[in-house]
Amino acid sequence: MEPKKSKKSTIQNIIFIVLIALLLFSPVGTFVKVQLNRLIAFSPKTIAVTEQKMLSTYQWHLKDDTGKTVSLEVYKGKIIFINFWATWCPPCIAEMPSIQKLYVDYQDKMVFLFVTTDSFEKANAFMIKENLTLPVYQSLSNPPLEMESSTIPATYLIDQSGNVIVAKIGTANWNSDSFRAKLDELLKK
Repeated sequence: MEPKKSKKSTIQNIIFIVLIALLLFSPVGTFVKVQLNRLIAFSPKTIAVTEQKMLSTYQWHLKDDTGKTVSLEVYKGKIIFINFWATWCPPCIAEMPSIQKLYVDYQDKMVFLFVTTDSFEKANAFMIKENLTLPVYQSLSNPPLEMESSTIPATYLIDQSGNVIVAKIGTANWNSDSFRAKLDELLKK
């Protein structure tokens, strides 16, 4: 009797290890992680006015997929939505559909910068596969100190005066009614 119990336990352990490996290292695992992140994504909160920091510099240079270089300086005085992301990051993938919806409605009213460390080839292939039209950039210099993060996704909303009014690390629902209301309020200024 003892050997049967041991054999059953060994088989259960092997199945458990295989399932964990699938979740950690396969597209199935990425899908599960993305779905879980979408379930827990909430609307981002605005930083209290007394806690907001002004950008220390607009001297941050980016490159788009055509090779064109742009400085954050050209967007001074505008509302700027900056998202740091990567194609291999499940929380980044999870929030992309909500960002896409926001981008479709606000792209003519404010600036959107989606900054990745991935190659443009990889990032653009991801955008096509996911049916996204977000403008992708790579950083050519360090971002302002107020936007440095070792974690992605990291998203920042800069108002017309250069204040960082949202600094969200992790997944968020960027298409929420409350975030849209905040943008509409900013756009009236």
